[in-house]
Amino acid sequence: MRHALLIGSLALLGAVGIGRAALPPMGLLPSAITDPDLARSDYVENCGGCHGVQGSAAPAALPELRGRVGWFLCTPQTRAYLIRLPNVALSRIKDNQQLADMMNFVVFGLGGGSVPQGSTPFTAEEVAHERRFALSAASLTAERARNVETAIRKCHAPASLRQMFPSAGR
Repeated sequence: MRHALLIGSLALLGAVGIGRAALPPMGLLPSAITDPDLARSDYVENCGGCHGVQGSAAPAALPELRGRVGWFLCTPQTRAYLIRLPNVALSRIKDNQQLADMMNFVVFGLGGGSVPQGSTPFTAEEVAHERRFALSAASLTAERARNVETAIRKCHAPASLRQMFPSAGR
């Protein structure tokens, strides 16, 4: 069932992109991902409904992942933010390595060229640690804004990262 859903979802990729600007290219997946097919399938099943199967939900009022999410790997704080997001930290994926693999698919695969050079993949140990600090009482909008400013200031992320998706200000 899982692979049938993945195949069906991926078959839609061509139709989803019709009439839209080209998306940034996918990045190379790190060898640390134990099962790349499962990582992609987990993303489609757990995140793709809102963020889009290609990491592009624009013009929905959700952060665009494709070509942008990698910037959050640039500091320990922004990196932790990605794992502490409620839908990640409290994910129904209970295995920390499996969740690390999915997040590595997101940041390295969907994030593509936005991943700062020298960034390392998430590990099961890191995921296990950060999950304990799930953002539950914080304003997610304010948390995102704070982490975006850190990525812009410390890592030279583009100012357009402040927008939910690249064309939001046009």
